[in-house]
Amino acid sequence: MDMEVTAWTSLHNAINASQDRRPVSRTTLRRIVGFARPHHRQLYRFLLLSVVTALLAVATPVLAGRVVGAIVRGRDEGTVTRIALLIAVIAVAEAGLGLLTRRLSATLGEGLILDLRTAVFDHVQRMPVAFFTRTRTGALVSRLNNDVIGAQRAFSNTLSGVVSNLVTLLLTLAVMLSISWQITLLALVLLPVFVVPARRMGARMATLQREAAHHNAAMGTQMTERFSAPGATLVKLFGRPADESAEFAARARRVRDIGIRTAMAQSTFITALTLVSALALALVYGLGGFYALRGSLDPGAVVALALLLTRLYAPLTALAGARVEVMSALVSFERVFEILDLRPLIAEKPDARRVPDGPVSVEFDRVSFGYPSADKVSLASLEDVATLDSRGGTQVLHDVSFRAEPGHMVALVGSSGAGKSTIAQLLPRLYDADSGSVRLNGVDVRDLSADSVRETLGMVTQDGHLFHESVRANLLLARPDATEDDIWDALRRSRLDGLVASLPDGLDTIVGERGYRLSGGERQRLTIARLLLARQRVVILDEATAHLDSTSEAAVQEALAEALEGRTAVVIAHRLSTVRAADLILVVEDGRVVERGTHTELLAAGGRYEELHRTQFERPGTQEPQARQGAPAMP
Repeated sequence: MDMEVTAWTSLHNAINASQDRRPVSRTTLRRIVGFARPHHRQLYRFLLLSVVTALLAVATPVLAGRVVGAIVRGRDEGTVTRIALLIAVIAVAEAGLGLLTRRLSATLGEGLILDLRTAVFDHVQRMPVAFFTRTRTGALVSRLNNDVIGAQRAFSNTLSGVVSNLVTLLLTLAVMLSISWQITLLALVLLPVFVVPARRMGARMATLQREAAHHNAAMGTQMTERFSAPGATLVKLFGRPADESAEFAARARRVRDIGIRTAMAQSTFITALTLVSALALALVYGLGGFYALRGSLDPGAVVALALLLTRLYAPLTALAGARVEVMSALVSFERVFEILDLRPLIAEKPDARRVPDGPVSVEFDRVSFGYPSADKVSLASLEDVATLDSRGGTQVLHDVSFRAEPGHMVALVGSSGAGKSTIAQLLPRLYDADSGSVRLNGVDVRDLSADSVRETLGMVTQDGHLFHESVRANLLLARPDATEDDIWDALRRSRLDGLVASLPDGLDTIVGERGYRLSGGERQRLTIARLLLARQRVVILDEATAHLDSTSEAAVQEALAEALEGRTAVVIAHRLSTVRAADLILVVEDGRVVERGTHTELLAAGGRYEELHRTQFERPGTQEPQARQGAPAMP
């Protein structure tokens, strides 16, 4: 059994030997020590127990040999009984220490995983939106799972394994050499026969495993994209299910074939190494028996040598691959540190202030902005590219200035890609302006705390995102301390109370991935209910009704009228009829405000706004809709 475990370990190390072997910097090692420092007491106990366990592992074969020697020499029953009892005590102690060591190992490893995952998760949350627009989500999740676990192995497995194996090896060799140096040296001659095949077989299996991983990743991507609600809809509308199935089946068959070849290679390898171990034991028994018959070696020593041999090959082989294990774990640490070393572009100042109380004004003062290049916000490994795109920094906003008075509505109109949504994203600090200032109540948003900005400003986009959670959970995201009455009041004001009441589980009904169990209008009204529940003083509406039918749009507009009442609003719209009642309309083109004024003033000016208005409403059969009396129409 020990030989079989050793064989698997040897093969695993050989496979890993073909992995990344980049040199690890001293800085990385210092940072690893920093992560381990809070767990140093557990680490010391763990290493001490590993050493004691190794001592007990060597003691048992020696005592077994003494039992045989006592029997052969005809000693009294008491001697044999005492040694047997001692072996039993050692066995019990070894079992107990094994459980305790495993507990310490689990506590140490899981504690390290907790620290690393928490650090990475918290850090990723501080990254700008640009990071998430470029990063593959699967690659990022892999860092939080696979690489963190790989780093954990450095402490829970590799470190203790090196210590215990080294102690076991030294003690076993010392005892074996003291019993018979000739037999010990001859037994070591077979070690290369044990290790060399592992290296060759490992390289072959590593190639197979990489290919299988590639196919599995491709199948995972295909399933993730096709099994999401929008992906499945796209395949049903425009895809070719037969081709999709054939592509998936081809990859699955290749993974199956690789699995068969891998299983046969592993079985062949294990069989060969089991044979080698049997030959080594045969050598010990044959040569040891020869010496015993000639009287130069005690029979008990032959048994001790045979048992010690099984304790010799395992640590020798494990230590031969220890460097590979250590490097593999350190590379995992480096991949985790890559994430932690990405500097968030949006940082809160230590002395950040809160937004002043009362109604809030919004002001842009000569704001210019360009989206950051990939090398400032991302990693090539997270984008699955060889080199990051260094392009970026080109200004998309140029000297944008305007002011929305408390309780007033400013509308942004213009062509697609003109920069309207970019302006909206600067307000909640999804990005920071390159020059100029964005202010809430006269205070630059860069001087405000993130919590204060979130409490003050709410946003409804054209694709209102919902989590795959209950209606209640999606609403409480905005205000965790909201009462049941607060939730139902927000639903009533968003014209959604009747629908939620009719759902099978009411507020506890799961809305589905991205809210796809609801219609577009229902999903949008739920995001408005979330906004109403948050009670924020500034509202940003970014094409909130752009993709809705007329019935849903009417319901959403009524909900938006509730949301905007008494609040400062920045509204982005393509349909000009929806912003006629705005206190100020800004026409944005190529990142610049080219016109400003009220609806009537801009029409009279005969500029870009009048051109957009004429394009929308002066076609044959098209008539400008009238706003509902008492409530301005919303986008």
